Amino acid sequence: MTEPAPYDFADLALIKRIIPHRYPFLLIDKVRDIVPNKGAVGIKNVTANEPHFQGHFPDEPVMPGVTIVEAMAQTSAVVVGISTNSIDKELGTYFMAIDKCKFRRKVVPGDVLEMHVNVLRGGGKVWKFEGRATVNGELAAQAEFTAMMDLKG
Repeated sequence: MTEPAPYDFADLALIKRIIPHRYPFLLIDKVRDIVPNKGAVGIKNVTANEPHFQGHFPDEPVMPGVTIVEAMAQTSAVVVGISTNSIDKELGTYFMAIDKCKFRRKVVPGDVLEMHVNVLRGGGKVWKFEGRATVNGELAAQAEFTAMMDLKG
């Protein structure tokens, strides 16, 4: 494996250089406290303008649980991209498993969602993570998830 790039923070521009997601499915705004091969904290500023709130639910907007898990996965993909020095390369990221997933509180417009992710196993094509999503320090969701990382070309 190549030496990790020296980033401990990823703004939106750097995130887009690492993962392929774009609006309306780019679910993280920045990633901080990045420690290659260990973990990071992703930040999502939840706003009422997001398309999923039109149908989930119009009179009581709630961020879908699957998008919270996806935000944790996108945070993890940034960690992998930095850990493997895959910036500006095509890094395909594919879910393989989601385990021990639980939702503890609603996430609504105005919340700042923090995704705390830790690498449980990594270094090859298959990586496993533990994630916790919080709002103001209160647990909103948690899961373990496994993904295959495929560097194209």
